[in-house]
Amino acid sequence: MLDYDLFDASDGRSLAYSTVNSPKSSKKLPGIVFLGGFRSDMTGTKALFLENWAKRAGRAFLRFDYSGHGASSGAFEDGCIGDWIRDARDIIDALTEGPQILVGSSMGGWIALALCRDWPEKVAGLVGIAAAPDFTEDSMWAGFDDRQREQLMRGGRVEIPSDYDDGPYVITRRLIEDGRAHLLLRDPLPLRCPVRLLHGTADADVEMSVPLRLLQHADCADMQLTLVKNADHRFSAPGPLAEILRAIGDIDAAGES
Repeated sequence: MLDYDLFDASDGRSLAYSTVNSPKSSKKLPGIVFLGGFRSDMTGTKALFLENWAKRAGRAFLRFDYSGHGASSGAFEDGCIGDWIRDARDIIDALTEGPQILVGSSMGGWIALALCRDWPEKVAGLVGIAAAPDFTEDSMWAGFDDRQREQLMRGGRVEIPSDYDDGPYVITRRLIEDGRAHLLLRDPLPLRCPVRLLHGTADADVEMSVPLRLLQHADCADMQLTLVKNADHRFSAPGPLAEILRAIGDIDAAGES
């Protein structure tokens, strides 16, 4: 028996998801949506930790796989940032009620920020965990040598070694070029809700300069950055997980004030 459901999105996409539908509390606290990272899925430690917490706390919760990820339809290599933003917006619009707190990890932080900017009435708050806006340009493209760039532009793809899997993963020309249509750190970035950024000092994938740049760049009246000593990019040890809950509680408190 499947431990997830399937949502039929536009263009024939089928997105795997799991929800916690709790009775509305008297405080009417917003639901929580977890947005995973690049090539990750909804069965990771953070997603399951938040789901279990939501069950205990009586909070509505949604986790899902982007197209080409996890149990959702499509091939990973066919996807791009714009597709995954659309996935997130479609499933959040269909399966949640009222404003939500978006918890975005790595690439999920980029997607959450884009939704926060473009859909302010739906976003009650944002928790960015090692948020990686613009990583296709500032990390991938900027990190390619001339040979890799030529291979990408001529052949449409390049293989990159992975620190998380046995084999390499593929970066496509479409991923890079589409990413340029969704860059957030080059233009004004109004964020009209509380934002809490969390970043580990041992993160080897997203440099500490990224959240600092985001903090300086965004137009947000209530934005804080917390550095967690010795936390890595996964941010899945007990201490970092507790920081995620603290950030959610902080946003809850800001919404009640």
